[in-house]
Amino acid sequence: MSNSKLTIPENLKWSERMVLSAIHRRKNTLAYGKSEKGIWDYTTGLLLLGILKVWEKTSNNIYFNYVKNIIDSFINDNGTINGYKVEEYNIDNINCGKTLFPLYKVTNDGKYKKAIFLLMKQLETHPRIEQGGFWHKKIYPYQMWLDGIYMGLPFYAEFAKTFNKPEGFDDITNQIILIEKHTKDNKTGLLYHGWDEKKIQVWADKNTGCSRNFWGRAIGWFVIGVIDVLDFLPADHENRSVIIDILKNTMNAVINFMDKATGLWYQVLDQGNREGNYLESSASCMFVYALSKGLRKGFFNDEYEKIVLKSFKGIIEHLIEIESNGIINLKNICQVAGLGGKDKRDGSYEYYISEPKVTNDRKGIGSFIFAANEIEKILNP
Repeated sequence: MSNSKLTIPENLKWSERMVLSAIHRRKNTLAYGKSEKGIWDYTTGLLLLGILKVWEKTSNNIYFNYVKNIIDSFINDNGTINGYKVEEYNIDNINCGKTLFPLYKVTNDGKYKKAIFLLMKQLETHPRIEQGGFWHKKIYPYQMWLDGIYMGLPFYAEFAKTFNKPEGFDDITNQIILIEKHTKDNKTGLLYHGWDEKKIQVWADKNTGCSRNFWGRAIGWFVIGVIDVLDFLPADHENRSVIIDILKNTMNAVINFMDKATGLWYQVLDQGNREGNYLESSASCMFVYALSKGLRKGFFNDEYEKIVLKSFKGIIEHLIEIESNGIINLKNICQVAGLGGKDKRDGSYEYYISEPKVTNDRKGIGSFIFAANEIEKILNP
């Protein structure tokens, strides 16, 4: 928590209040070499993308310059990225590259374009399952995780649109269709966290290859990835209606498991009454973002507005804490969860609830900014 004399006015919108709170807390620590947190990773990307979204809405260059200064600490003049290696083939490391597109468009600085093409080189050579989807990481062979849809595909789609590579859209949409097909539970409509094509991982069902539970943030990553891909997918692409249906069907399934009292969602979505489960903020924010953006884009009809406004109100009332100086904090964020790599990461219910709950983690803060920014567009178009 902060003891600074900084005061954030209450009349600012929630998105800006969180951006200013995050900037105040982080200062320059996200820059390369400034601390152990100054790394090129998906959480850095998520927070900075949220700040850029608020800059696009407000035109406040404090926000743009904050992001630019941090990204510039990573990007060298030749387009190489400090701390990044293509050959690691970690799909998570693509996410931070989404910040490069607005920086390139505003500044026309060629180093950003070179860095974009470097990241695209990873996707062009990234290992794939036999059916064509990206492995989640080189160290996780023949596995697709829902998380990876957000990490890699919106970047891929923006690249395809920006640099006129329309053939990429077939690949992008086929990967969304593939993972939805293999992870979808026909009874609930929810998606399992991961799928092992070889069906050999300790967490994988021997018949389906799926993991065992519906982790909220994994489905959150999936739906925000899908809706962000739709920003760039051509209106006349043959798979566009299929992708929209996948988004709608997944969100309808998610809504069925919303906590009716608060409008929020549980860490393990379908087991809200089970001991140890809790209302988790990053997933709740991601679902609000997907719903509110879908409303604005016309993918959901007006009846969903009441749902999304209730959910956002629930986030403010139950998950936000406000300090005396106006700085806001977001609690109940699952610090991290994955599959494999460690003995305990077995996809069990007990595993998901055992991971620490933290406050002001970038995965939660970034998702909150995404959600608040979209809600504000609905309320103040």
